[in-house]
Amino acid sequence: MSDSNLTIGVIGAGLMGHGIGYLLAAAGHTVRIYDPSAAWRISLPQRLEAARALLDGDPALLGRITAHEQMAAAMQDVSFVFEAAPEKLALKQQIFAELESVTAPTTILCSNSSAIPTTDIGAKLKHRDRVVGTHFWNPPHLVPLVEVIQNDATSDDTVRKTIDLLRDAGREPVHVRKDIPGFVGNRLQHALKREAIALVAAGVCDAETIDTVVKTGFGARMAVLGPMEQSDLVGLNLTLDIQNVLVADLDNSTEPTAFLKDKVAAGKLGMSTGEGFRRWTKDSADAVRERLRRYLAEQAKAAKK
Repeated sequence: MSDSNLTIGVIGAGLMGHGIGYLLAAAGHTVRIYDPSAAWRISLPQRLEAARALLDGDPALLGRITAHEQMAAAMQDVSFVFEAAPEKLALKQQIFAELESVTAPTTILCSNSSAIPTTDIGAKLKHRDRVVGTHFWNPPHLVPLVEVIQNDATSDDTVRKTIDLLRDAGREPVHVRKDIPGFVGNRLQHALKREAIALVAAGVCDAETIDTVVKTGFGARMAVLGPMEQSDLVGLNLTLDIQNVLVADLDNSTEPTAFLKDKVAAGKLGMSTGEGFRRWTKDSADAVRERLRRYLAEQAKAAKK
């Protein structure tokens, strides 16, 4: 827990916002969560308690989190704001414009966008030096990584303070020095997804095979061995030999495949609709969610020991 406890604002009480609020409160900070939706505010205590119970957290920490229906009142005198609104550029620009008008000039404004550069989000602001990207991974109270993205206007002091806050809260912040779409993590993740979707679309294998190959093959070691480490481990000469054969044959589409577009157009969206790349029942989908939740919780608890 921090020796210097702050008051921190969170925009959005949903999937990401409540998790960000929880981890900052667990670090000893006072957290005010703003959401215009009464339904999200009403359900917030139950979801926060579920996070606390999963992680065996101190019940007292939930008393440091409050929900608010007015942004101006919630964001008054906060040191940081973490925006976790839907992934819509116009909405985020509107939120940041309002935040600039209701917060102190020294308040650091952070966006949890998964792909939208903060250069675009904060383009119309007067004090762009205090705008920074903070891409948490879902769920943010369980996954340690946060990408801290510096745009051309972000001050070094803003980056340093943000990284210090997140590290103190038990996260693993990394400094991304260029504000590019998707940052680092989602560019890597979607490069893999592009190839995976292309393989299924071409009839090379089915979706189940893709998941089996990743989970029981190279994915089994990725939590402890990153791709650059693995390349150095086997040797860059071998990496080059493989790429000389392989790279020209990899999918290099510049837009999503028709296979994916057709799935979405047909309403086959995944677990929520019972079919996406794979078929799902409620029980099979719930089993995957529970398996992931338990695994991430065990990893989070182990990291505290």
